[in-house]
Amino acid sequence: MTSAISVIVFDVNETLSDMSPMSDRFREVGAPADMAKPWFATLLRDGFALAASGDNGSFSTIGADVLRRLLSDVRLDRPLDEVVEHVMGGMKDLDVHPDVPAGIRALKGAGFRLVTLSNGSAQIAEEVFSHAGIRDEFEAVLSVENASAWKPVRSSYDYAAASTGSDPGSMLLVAVHPWDIHGASRAGLRTAWLNRTGDSYPAYFAAPEFTVSSLTGLAPALAAAY
Repeated sequence: MTSAISVIVFDVNETLSDMSPMSDRFREVGAPADMAKPWFATLLRDGFALAASGDNGSFSTIGADVLRRLLSDVRLDRPLDEVVEHVMGGMKDLDVHPDVPAGIRALKGAGFRLVTLSNGSAQIAEEVFSHAGIRDEFEAVLSVENASAWKPVRSSYDYAAASTGSDPGSMLLVAVHPWDIHGASRAGLRTAWLNRTGDSYPAYFAAPEFTVSSLTGLAPALAAAY
């Protein structure tokens, strides 16, 4: 018998926070705006590689080092140290996606316990949520900083379960990243894919139980299922 969902666990970067303004940070220092995507992809790749080898890297340390290497041959308008500080500082100034505040409040109003689990900094997530006026909706802002490895390693989801005193089967992971959905599924969590862009889901990953195009659609989807 499937357990009832009681705790909803949210990924943060790109799922709740809108990272598109990071492109402006690159442009503001004289770099091409389209370097933001390969920067973040490389950051994730290297974090995953460390996790796969048994290490738990720092999001900010990896991000800064990737920036230095990525921009080493780019003609910038200020010293590299200042560039790194400016770009990395953009993370705390991000807003949430437009659908997030109403979606979060609807889920909280429906009686779910809400927490986050980010590969990034808990402090930055706190600042982003406070600015958006939704910090109080979350029971806890969790980060893999305090786990043994990054998502999608199983121990990261186990950390969230232990932190909330929950059985993984009663938890629902919400993310825009299929790799996160897959990892959570393999760790025994229920899953919801937030597909704002209309992409197709990779067939090689475990399929999500729920798929919604907006966070505001998740509360009705859960209500219809239960």
